[in-house]
Amino acid sequence: MTAPPVVRAAGCVVWRLGSRETEVLLVHRPRHGDWSFPKGKLDSGETATTAAVREVLEETGLGIGLGPRLPDQHYTLPDNQPKVVQYWAAQAPEGADIGDYQANEEIDGLAWAPVSEAPRELSYPHDVKLLDAFTVSGFDSNPLLIVRHAQALSRKTWRGDDADRPLRADGQAQARRLEPLLRAYAVSRVVSSDAARCVETVLPYVDDSGSELRLSTALSQDATDPVGLRAEVLRALNSKHLMAMCSHRPVLPAIFAAAGVEPIGLAPGEVVVLHRKNGKVVDLEQH
Repeated sequence: MTAPPVVRAAGCVVWRLGSRETEVLLVHRPRHGDWSFPKGKLDSGETATTAAVREVLEETGLGIGLGPRLPDQHYTLPDNQPKVVQYWAAQAPEGADIGDYQANEEIDGLAWAPVSEAPRELSYPHDVKLLDAFTVSGFDSNPLLIVRHAQALSRKTWRGDDADRPLRADGQAQARRLEPLLRAYAVSRVVSSDAARCVETVLPYVDDSGSELRLSTALSQDATDPVGLRAEVLRALNSKHLMAMCSHRPVLPAIFAAAGVEPIGLAPGEVVVLHRKNGKVVDLEQH
């Protein structure tokens, strides 16, 4: 007998700073009569990061950017179909107001609950366990995305200056797939090596989002200034902006070393998200 396919979903523990303590946003589903966190199934071809942001917007009306990854939830539906829900922490926009939320058949109520009181409001033990993980996570950190440029033309076949070597067709497709990931983390500033292959990797997102783009020779593969590279990384670690940095495979170990984390191997177009607080990396995840 063929095993039933896994139902995949994504969601967020949305939080804000309350008057006394951190508060989390709960949603009420009339169909189930329960209080839970906003979540929903992935659309066909959709990534979990994109789905998590979309579901929060659809169920609460809040546009958010993702924070640190939280533990997955695994359970079995009544028809014995397995389900996995991927979760992230996500800070509510400053001044976000849920007072104008329009109740509907899917979600008919929203409520902010202090983290000390939320366990009594949540309907399921697995959500209480998720809340426990949230409270000990670096939920109040900011993401810094470290991007390896997408697949470029071969150095052997390129006749021009190496700094001008562009992306291949499949690399251009990787750059387009990178766009929704940067959007999910609400990246507002991008720092890139000045090499064409790095710029072309982040340009689809920059053009679409209007984010600030700054080119840095310190991130270039041909740069010979380790002091400048370290200064660039430390500047990013201490920034309050939601940022991405795009560089080259040979430069990545120095970037990770400057950030105080072990080197992580990335394929072309892959990303490591460093969640930073007070200039220190408190969590990370790879995409």
